[in-house]
This record gives sequence, structure tokens and C-alpha cells, in this order.
Amino acid sequence: MTAPYVRHYGAAEGPALLALHGIKEHGARWRRIVETSLYDFSVIAPDLRGHGRSDHTPPWNTEAHVADMIAVLDARNLDRVDLLAHSYGGLIALRLAHAAPERVGRIVMLDPSVGLPAGHMQDQARRSLSSGFFADREQACAERRLAWSAVSAAAVEEEVAEHLVRRGDGLWQWRFEPAAVVTACSEMAGPAVTPPVAVPTLLVIAGRSGFVSAKYVRACRATLDERLTVAEFDAGHMLYLERPEETGELIRRFLA
Repeated sequence: MTAPYVRHYGAAEGPALLALHGIKEHGARWRRIVETSLYDFSVIAPDLRGHGRSDHTPPWNTEAHVADMIAVLDARNLDRVDLLAHSYGGLIALRLAHAAPERVGRIVMLDPSVGLPAGHMQDQARRSLSSGFFADREQACAERRLAWSAVSAAAVEEEVAEHLVRRGDGLWQWRFEPAAVVTACSEMAGPAVTPPVAVPTLLVIAGRSGFVSAKYVRACRATLDERLTVAEFDAGHMLYLERPEETGELIRRFLA
């Protein structure tokens, strides 16, 4: 397998933090929160397989992502790291922690997409195959501004500059493989996975997204007890872009 494309943010000699993005996303989205609050961590931000500048060929399942992330750690001689994960990245972080518990210290999950309703994920999978193509950059910018109404204009501009590409037929699209998103949607509809019992975990809930259910919080609490820290923000699913300072400070306090 081709090695994932990896960005590095923060302090080169700081504590290592592996940051995992969600579907349709990319590792560069972590830059703003690192520069705001996590600047003294050494943040490793890969593009997941099928996303961004990484290889877009299959397989795209969590087993492949976990293998990719272990390869990223091995290439940097990192025996053990903390994980920072958003959305689908949360499921990958959990699978990694179960598959290689000796490699994971603590987990920060930002509005994780775990055990989601099958019908909802089926709809999202179908939309990923038929949407996301634009006649020009202006149309793509307008779509992203509408979807990210609570995100700063600067963050929207950075997203377009990094993540929008022109196809051979002249249309524009976001830099991800739609089939990889379909695979991820299927996996997010699977049984809910909780963190391993020995792994301290911060679970941050976006109050306006509805992704994290009370049932899932109870399941995590039953597994982790006092090792679980739960916080909730009045924000949408992209909470770390909407409220980078507050989200970053919360992460910083937990990891300290």
C-alpha cells in the first residue's frame, strides 16, 4: 500500500498527537486548531486513504485505515501516541486502539460517528455518489459557505484552496473518492464501538449535530467509568472549525 500523505503541525519535539479526520475531509483541517491551542504538540495529520492527497485506490475499510496509521507511526519510530479524531476518524481511532492497544495512550473524540442509524447513513452514501460536483469554483465556494455558516470566512477560503480540484471534464470537485465515502458510511452504521477499558478518553459532543446519542455516552461510561470525560458544545458537527479556541483549550486541558 502507498504510504498516506502526512502533514506535520506544531512543535517538532512536542508530545506526539495523531490527528484523524472524517469523511470528505483532509489533514490540513487541523492546522488552525493546532496553531491556536495545540502549538506545543507534534501533530501528525495524515490524509486518510481515499481522501486528500493520499492514494485513492481501495481498500477503504477501517482495517486498511488502521494499517495505514500503524505504518505512519512505524515510519516515525513512535511506539505510543495520543489520538485526536473527528467524526469517522473517531471510529478509526477506536479500531486502532483495540487492534494495537500498546500504541495508544489517550483518545480525544470530537463528535464521533459511531453506530449511526442505518437509514441515515444509506442516504448519506447515496448523496456522496451524486453530489459534490461544481461547474466552477464560485459554485463550490457558495456551497461551502452555506454548509459552514458558523465557520470563519478565512477557514472557508483555506478549504477551497486546499481541497477543491478540477476534473478532466472541466467540472470541479472536492478532493476525495466518493466510493471511499460509501464504504465509510456503511461502517459508521455498524455496531457502536466504545474505547478500550484502560484508555482515558475525552468525548466532545456537538450539541446541534445529533451524531452522539445518550445511549452511546452511557455505553462509554459503562466501559470507562472515571476514565471518561464528556463535554458538550453548542455547535454543529464541525465544532473544531466553528469554535477552534474553545475546542482546542478543552483538548489541551485533557492532554495536560
